[in-house]
Amino acid sequence: MNPRIEHITTLLFDWDGTIADSAQLGLTAFQKSFSSLGFEFPQEIYEAVYSPNWYSIYEAMGLPKEKWATADDLWVQHYGEQTADLIEGAESTLRLLLQRGYRMGIVSSGSECRLTRELKQQGLDELFEVVICNEQMTNKKPHPEGLNTALARLNRPNGQACYVGDSPEDIEMGKRAQLLTLGVRSTYPTSWRLRDANPDIYLESFSELTLHFLG
Repeated sequence: MNPRIEHITTLLFDWDGTIADSAQLGLTAFQKSFSSLGFEFPQEIYEAVYSPNWYSIYEAMGLPKEKWATADDLWVQHYGEQTADLIEGAESTLRLLLQRGYRMGIVSSGSECRLTRELKQQGLDELFEVVICNEQMTNKKPHPEGLNTALARLNRPNGQACYVGDSPEDIEMGKRAQLLTLGVRSTYPTSWRLRDANPDIYLESFSELTLHFLG
């Protein structure tokens, strides 16, 4: 086992892009939402400014603030018309980690209603002791509030936890919370910058977690 993770007892995960293969679904929902509002959705701007904090996307796209709440509702509606598959190997890997005794949770910028639905649809809701969503975070990624809230609910120290995510903001959030950080490449636009965020461990696929945590 990697000596950097021998003391890890708790694994916290991002959801979109890390466990759920939702990049294309999210993009389609954005495109439909902006179209419904009568606004252009330039793909090149989306790819350049993508962030788990989607309000930064709205701002970069020039969507007026008074439209943001409506855009949120439309996004949830259009995303709900689709079903995200899991990242290849995610379920089997998570179940192995649970069997090994790791305590696990989700910390995501996604809405509680969506994550609750998707976790139940995928049969994963029983794997995670805590799920922190957008509604439970006053300060959004990369602020460490969500991670600190999850660990407080689990009554686990930050020094024994690892955050697994696919975006530079995930890695920054984990570092600011003083967690071990693990980056997993995904198909989201900013994942190509993941290495530049200097995660403690970088993986090309989710299944590679077994090499580090189950070795």
